[in-house]
Amino acid sequence: MKKLLLAILASMALSFSAFAAVNLNTATQAELESLDGIGPVKAQAIIDYRKKNGGFKSVDELEKVDGVGPVTLENVRKDVAVSGRTTVVTPAADKPAKEAKDSKEIKKEDKPAKETKAKTVGTEKAADGGKTAGSKDVKESKDKKDKEMKKEKSEKADKKDSKDKDMKEEKESKEKKAKSESKDDKAKADKSKKDSKAEMTKEDKDSAKAEKKAAADKKKADKKAAADKKKADKKAAADKKKAE
Repeated sequence: MKKLLLAILASMALSFSAFAAVNLNTATQAELESLDGIGPVKAQAIIDYRKKNGGFKSVDELEKVDGVGPVTLENVRKDVAVSGRTTVVTPAADKPAKEAKDSKEIKKEDKPAKETKAKTVGTEKAADGGKTAGSKDVKESKDKKDKEMKKEKSEKADKKDSKDKDMKEEKESKEKKAKSESKDDKAKADKSKKDSKAEMTKEDKDSAKAEKKAAADKKKADKKAAADKKKADKKAAADKKKAE
């Protein structure tokens, strides 16, 4: 009789489990522990995950929970949902066995999770490394471009300075030449003026000398003429007196 009663209870429990559905987004820890392969640790991990990520969008997302692997997911897939009301019967007698089983499966499935996590970290590091390398390349390219721009700017400035210097030297040369020509022209003009003045002075001297000589010759001629007249007058007077 006792065995029959236990068989009926077990049958009822299996019947309830067959029609039970656990909503991953609303189920309590006890309700989650009623699932095959889910113990206290995994149940708490499921609750932490949905709090952190704002709930499950699909049943497959359950595999992202730490400690839950593909095996566990397949075992509970038919008993879980992401919406609707949770209807489940939790047998108290099976709890210690489930906890032990859960602990073993965590150990088995935790390893791939850790490896996945390690791979993810490695990938993130590689991505960061690639990003850093890319940033370094961009920086080096930018520095190289800045150097080329500075060099080009410096060359342009040098060319401009050289051109300005050439123009300045050419201007100074022209001014110097013009000044020299002006000086030469002035010197020539002064010499011409001086020569003209000297020539005029010589002519004046010659003219004055000629005038002086002419005056002397006239004076001498006038004196001789006066002497000749006096002599002639004296002879005429003597001849007149002798004739009387």
